[in-house]
Amino acid sequence: MSKQLAEKPLWWQTGVIYQIYPLSFADSNGDGYGDLPGILGKLDYLKWLGVTALWISPIHPSPLADYGYDVSDYKGIHPSFGTMEDFDRLLAACHQRGLKLILDFVPNHTSDQHPWFLESRSSRDNPKRNWYIWKNPGHHGEPPNNWLSVFGGRAWTWDETTKQYYCHSFLKEQPDLDWRNPEVQEAMLDVMRFWLAKGVDGFRVDALWHVRKDEQFRDNPLDPEYVEGEMSPYHQLIPAYSGGRPELHEIVGLMRQVTQEFRERVLIGEMYLPVEELVRYYGHESDSGIHLPYNFQLILLPWQAMDIFAGINTYEASLPAFAWPNWVLGNHDKPRVASRVGPEQAKIAALLLLTLRGTPTMYYGDEIGMEDVNVSDEEAHDPVAKAFPGIRLGRDPERTPMQWSAEPNAGFSTGEPWLPLAADYEEANVERQKQDAGSLLAFYRQLLELRHKEPALQIGRYLPAGQRRNVFAFVREHDETTLLIAVNLGGTRARLEIPRHMDVVGEVILGTDPARVGGKVREYVELGPNEGLIARVHPSEE
Repeated sequence: MSKQLAEKPLWWQTGVIYQIYPLSFADSNGDGYGDLPGILGKLDYLKWLGVTALWISPIHPSPLADYGYDVSDYKGIHPSFGTMEDFDRLLAACHQRGLKLILDFVPNHTSDQHPWFLESRSSRDNPKRNWYIWKNPGHHGEPPNNWLSVFGGRAWTWDETTKQYYCHSFLKEQPDLDWRNPEVQEAMLDVMRFWLAKGVDGFRVDALWHVRKDEQFRDNPLDPEYVEGEMSPYHQLIPAYSGGRPELHEIVGLMRQVTQEFRERVLIGEMYLPVEELVRYYGHESDSGIHLPYNFQLILLPWQAMDIFAGINTYEASLPAFAWPNWVLGNHDKPRVASRVGPEQAKIAALLLLTLRGTPTMYYGDEIGMEDVNVSDEEAHDPVAKAFPGIRLGRDPERTPMQWSAEPNAGFSTGEPWLPLAADYEEANVERQKQDAGSLLAFYRQLLELRHKEPALQIGRYLPAGQRRNVFAFVREHDETTLLIAVNLGGTRARLEIPRHMDVVGEVILGTDPARVGGKVREYVELGPNEGLIARVHPSEE
């Protein structure tokens, strides 16, 4: 068992994180954009639902070229979201309700309107020139190397004033900071301290993998698996030198040291990496790396029992002894879970997220089965959609307004929402599902309530219990409690034999089919199409 659990578990180990995309959660003033007072007004709902921590995507001043991920003032609040007083009220109200508040931290780049960059690009001898990555052109005026921007085109933009290129891993309006510069390191760590001193409970660190580049600025190699027209042009190259360099672990260590200056704060890292690379960011010992390098397997793996079960077991086997696992089902950058796996499997996905060992992260609206909304090119706001029209890579479809009720604009706003609403919002909304005991929202709430009551689901051991065709099962154990979780990822009835060495008998305590509750489990589990269950089991007396 983890060294971190040798004593009392920390809040982020037993808790459940709920991501809020603030532009789309709740609008309090009718301008069509979500805001901090809007979130404040929904805290009682979140408490009722049963989540324990909120992660809020960026709320800082920004030109909104990338909708908040281009920060122009790390220590302020964008006027569209409210004021610093609004933030202080929200933070206090969260803590009064026993909820934690996690902020997004964007360390790789700033806005090109940030005062630091305005100084940096003003002249080559400005004191902040080397706060960003500037390079001379090649022999024929070309960019310094072949690096590509995630959002399309080269990762270099020419500055006519100073006759050099600056690097940007994303939009040209998002110039990359140079983290080799100690002044940059100290300035950004000071940003972390500012918010931690206010009382925020941690950070989700955006695009962390990009923070450290190759010091020789070598060309990235071609990716032989790239398929033109089906994949983003960014994937033409393997980003071997434009991010993820070994020195990044030193930066992670600096961030971890800052969080340790304050009690029980969490550091979460966004990195889309294979498991064997991801787990390295836990560090070499329990206090040197990221608390939770985000694990996106439930988003990225094919939704098939063999792939998911193998992914879970590989991840469990790869974790360092001191590391605490985590699982993510949805976020603001990937299609919604109900669109990825189908509405019939949405309860199965919820069951997995909230019963696997580790900290789960939910995405707003997934608890009511919100699906991707068709956003036309004319309605699109996302710069990715604008950069790659026709390829359907835009992220607006999973960022549409929360569907609170059947009222106009889904109860999100009295004004025109900034993104279109789902056509079915009058049926798929919080108010209606609250009144339906068989709804997805009701199932999420039951799962969260059970998770809070059962230490086995919070901190218990994980043991695989077999996989056959569309079905797999696993066990969570703690002290004298053993829970068996079984899921059918297929659309036909299926059966799974329980391993003989387990020799268990039990009773179903929660399932996607309420009629199964109270039923017996012995020797095998039989599941209907798209069905999952949790059974309390004990050794057979025979």
